[in-house]
Amino acid sequence: MLSAKGTVPTSGARGTARPATHDPQSPTKTSHPLRVAIIGGGPGGLYAAALLKRLDPAREITVWERNAPDDTFGFGVVLSDETLGGIEHADPAVYEAMQNDFVRWDDIDIVHRNTRQTSGGHGFAALGRKRLLEILHDRCRDLGVELRFRTEALDPAGLADTYDLVIAADGVNSATREAYAHVFRPHVATHHCRYIWLAADFAFDAFRFEIAETEHGVMQLHGYPYAADASTVIVEMREEVWQAAGFAALDEQGSVDRCAKIFADALRGRPLKSNKSAWTTFRTVVNERWSHGNVVLLGDAAHTAHFSIGSGTKLAVEDALALAACLEEQPDIASALSAYEEERKPVVASTQRAARASLEWFENLGLYLDQPPLQFAFNLLTRSRRVTHDNLRLRDAGFTGAVERDFGCPTGTPPMFTPFRLRGLTLRNRVVVSPMDMYSATDGVPGDFHLVHLGSRALGGAGLVMTEMVCVSPEGRITPGCTGLYTGRQADSWKRVVQFVHNQAPGTAIGVQLGHSGRKGSTKLMWEGMDEPLDDGNWPLVAASPIPYKPDSQTPRELSRSQLTDIREQFTSAAWRAARAGFDLLELHCAHGYLLSGFLSPLTNRRTDAYGGTLEKRLRFPLEVFDAVRNVWPEERPMTVRISATDWAEGGTGADDAVEIARAFAAHGADAIDVSTGQVVADERPEFGRSYQTPYADRIRRTTGLPVIAVGAISSWDDVNSLILAGRTDLCALARPHLYDPNWTLHAAAEQGYDGPGVVWPAPYRAGSRRPQTGRTDAPKPRLKLGT
Repeated sequence: MLSAKGTVPTSGARGTARPATHDPQSPTKTSHPLRVAIIGGGPGGLYAAALLKRLDPAREITVWERNAPDDTFGFGVVLSDETLGGIEHADPAVYEAMQNDFVRWDDIDIVHRNTRQTSGGHGFAALGRKRLLEILHDRCRDLGVELRFRTEALDPAGLADTYDLVIAADGVNSATREAYAHVFRPHVATHHCRYIWLAADFAFDAFRFEIAETEHGVMQLHGYPYAADASTVIVEMREEVWQAAGFAALDEQGSVDRCAKIFADALRGRPLKSNKSAWTTFRTVVNERWSHGNVVLLGDAAHTAHFSIGSGTKLAVEDALALAACLEEQPDIASALSAYEEERKPVVASTQRAARASLEWFENLGLYLDQPPLQFAFNLLTRSRRVTHDNLRLRDAGFTGAVERDFGCPTGTPPMFTPFRLRGLTLRNRVVVSPMDMYSATDGVPGDFHLVHLGSRALGGAGLVMTEMVCVSPEGRITPGCTGLYTGRQADSWKRVVQFVHNQAPGTAIGVQLGHSGRKGSTKLMWEGMDEPLDDGNWPLVAASPIPYKPDSQTPRELSRSQLTDIREQFTSAAWRAARAGFDLLELHCAHGYLLSGFLSPLTNRRTDAYGGTLEKRLRFPLEVFDAVRNVWPEERPMTVRISATDWAEGGTGADDAVEIARAFAAHGADAIDVSTGQVVADERPEFGRSYQTPYADRIRRTTGLPVIAVGAISSWDDVNSLILAGRTDLCALARPHLYDPNWTLHAAAEQGYDGPGVVWPAPYRAGSRRPQTGRTDAPKPRLKLGT
């Protein structure tokens, strides 16, 4: 979806921001503001004015808009059914007026390399932005709202002294936000693409995405109808492509003409038109707080979300609805503004995460150009992670079925239950039980708990079950409860676990993850104090450099050359024991700040010898360990490597480094990369969210061609199907879902009605392969309507 915002801010007292002369007044004790000032006459500000006036006609509401009534710099507005439902409920008059002008359609067309793929059932509604403003202007005037056009608002502090409530709807360049930046604490991120907002004089018959591969690089068109004879057209490309194509040297009309020529097929040879259109770079706005005293932010002043998911006007209108409701429900203005922020922030954060995923997908569009046309289209449609495989199948089963067949799914087989081969090992499905430290061993020996824990997950249907990080020495443990493979007794106990899996869950593979804790060792069990040093019984730590993990952590010793050799031998001995125990796959743990990860990150490796400095040198010891392990690990059995693709910290490992690290391990024989992130430094700032680590796996896969395992907040079988079918990963590793439900994979099959070779119910469990019956919740539906 696309938002309604144009390329030039359209409303409110924007201009050079200046600090407020003083703080706004404290809100009144009542929740019923009688005098309301609204800075900015965009849809959000106007709708807030109309709602508040409708709720209480006695209110004095004034809107300041520096532009003329018919000035607008965008073209079309797309609104969701959910937003429209809220408008209809709150103000039927506005809804009815909008209904009369809506253009509706269901299809999305994706045109790539002269091939068009169409997906239906999406349901869009759009109208012209100018028409929307006219409707809101009329409604405000009918209700008695004072609209002051071509008028700059007073300083927000001055308004706050005069009015009970000041609503700052003054857009992405909000002067109000900047005046109180010390309170709102805004963060503005600028992204990598340029775009321009244009229009065509005909209506597209679908929401259209068109990709143009030019001599200067890839460009994309986003287009949709907003009237019977008009469409919004956005042209977007990365900054370097924009520069190479010479757009920087063109005036407005020159840019318009060039865009029309590039996308002549999509435009049917017709021209494009502008409305003071200019190339701009999207900025994501996030504020820590949305209100200060009796001043509150609304719409783009508070937050922005990329136009590719259609959220600008939608979010602003929903803000207005929520603010008006909170002012009615709460006992005083302070409580109302707090409730408004509490209600809207999580919704907006979720939307911004989806928008960020969509934005980054288009920024990295070049990675996907070689995908098969159907998979490319599916990938584009599911880019934000809000549209999923199951959701898309409900919308258009024919399209989704075609994508599945092209991918190679047998009839009736969900993508997650297609097999995957790594070296001599064929996994019967794409689900991996992710390594999870259990901290339940004694002297490094896995016991009955590990047999039951791993055995139950193997019986639960996953294609591959991974052990926790198994330590290669006593000093390499994270906690006293960690398992090891440095004694024969430990190896014998692991062999018991492996044999149970192979005998009782035939077809399920079991892998071992080998690692050394490095500077993050000698700590308490997780539930006693994660990463906290032991109260007593500590053992000395070693690491790439003598840098403690946390201020109160033990400082490790920097490893000498001879110690590096000793640790490499510890890894090979553990790998030899793992092979004897019968593990099907071995993973080398080079992530999460443990020893090998500590060599890879510049934040934890400050060495000046051959093992520190450039990335090539930082890779040297982890690669030496990998080579030594690969040399003793059976040739037919695969080896994978887990990495932290970003440290989530300034100056640390980033996405580009992760690609080079993956390439290096691939050159040495790694069969797949298990792509995690973070946990390298204690002051990291991760960007959590659903499937939040997947883009790093996706990038490595598309850039290197190496198989990847995606991990990180993948929680549903629908997510797994979506990621696999879109080509963003080859395998999905899930941790917490398997703690919640050891039979997660079996249940995923049952819920999808799948009963094929990709998952096998153990014979004693087959009676439970259908969801248990529950009490009836249906009731007879009314059949007759009787007159009174």
